[in-house]
Amino acid sequence: MQPRRDRAFAPDELVQRFQAVRGLSAALVARLSDADATIQSMDDASPAKWHLAHTTWFFETFVLRDHVPGYTLRDARFPFLYNSYYEAEGARHARNRRGMITRPTLDEVLGYRHAVDSALVAAIGDLPGDALELIELGCNHEQQHQELLLTDILHLFAQNPVEPAIWPAPRKVPVPMPAPIGWTEGAAGIAEIGHAGTDFAFDCEGPRHATLLHPHAIADRTVTNGEWAAFIADGGYAEPRHWLADGWAWVRSEGIEAPLYWQREGEGWTRFGLDGRRAVDPAAPVTHVSFFEADAYAAWAGVRLPTEAEWEAAAAAHDPQGGNLLDTAGPVEPRPSTGGPAFFGDVWEWTGSAYRPYPGFQTAEGAVGEYNGKFMSGQFVLRGGSCATPRGHVRASYRNFFYPHQRWQFTGVRLAKDL
Repeated sequence: MQPRRDRAFAPDELVQRFQAVRGLSAALVARLSDADATIQSMDDASPAKWHLAHTTWFFETFVLRDHVPGYTLRDARFPFLYNSYYEAEGARHARNRRGMITRPTLDEVLGYRHAVDSALVAAIGDLPGDALELIELGCNHEQQHQELLLTDILHLFAQNPVEPAIWPAPRKVPVPMPAPIGWTEGAAGIAEIGHAGTDFAFDCEGPRHATLLHPHAIADRTVTNGEWAAFIADGGYAEPRHWLADGWAWVRSEGIEAPLYWQREGEGWTRFGLDGRRAVDPAAPVTHVSFFEADAYAAWAGVRLPTEAEWEAAAAAHDPQGGNLLDTAGPVEPRPSTGGPAFFGDVWEWTGSAYRPYPGFQTAEGAVGEYNGKFMSGQFVLRGGSCATPRGHVRASYRNFFYPHQRWQFTGVRLAKDL
């Protein structure tokens, strides 16, 4: 977390933000049964019940336990169950066995949330500034888990052979196919990227620093489902020359033939979403593709992926609150472009940049220093947020990161090219 420096907190506003964030998490799971909320569909995903409890553990541990004299943990077993990866906080339940935690029940976890929420709100007026900073960090941390809630629930329901819908499908409004991709010449020369100022940002977004941009152009929109279908039809998944060696090995070993959740139906494609199985919208941004797939598509198209510096320099002039982002619980999905370079929302955009520290990066002291820095190995940066990212959570400097084979998030592709 970046320090707030000269900016003061207004406790009443922080309470409102805390309660709004916590309320959205509850709304996202309102349609789930206890069984739905308990099952873990793969090692990369976590049960909905675990997300709800882990985000609560974060507030209870780093705010109430550490900053409220005399506070007693709701349940002394919960730190072992709901710690994620904080080595400084001691032993924890194995990540790949989170789906075995059948008890506490969903109702008991919701009760845990209510108890911690009440205690935190009651204490907030007496908390020191560093504890208020941790509440803000916790709210941003929970927003990350809200996106994971949606993507993990989607992956879980996709494993059910009857493919149930979590929410009913919204009414679709037909839109024309987007115009062919246009190219915007990017800035060249020395540019500054990274977070600056007193507003919240995660530690990995800074320090702000100078970087060299070579002459390039960046696409004015992301790649669509229709364009991806053309890649498939042209043998994109069967032609090794488009693929990195690791990507080609992954395609072959996993039998990958299309984006995650796509299924061939006659001459066309369907996809599984939070509203069940529907026809693929050719005008909408392609999503649920890995870095390997994104890189292969760019090679097939004769271009490349943007660097994160190129992306940030282009996106800095655009409103991070705009675009198709998460506002309320429902069947979110990427929407067709209606004009303009939508850099924020719809899909996280793979870049060609490895997730590594910026010059001068230092981890924070204590357990929260484990938040991002320890993961700066073997992953690639994504930018821009998605339809499942809470509105107000992202900014031009925001760095998301995943391993190159992962694709259960709402991940997509924006192209770039050298000039």
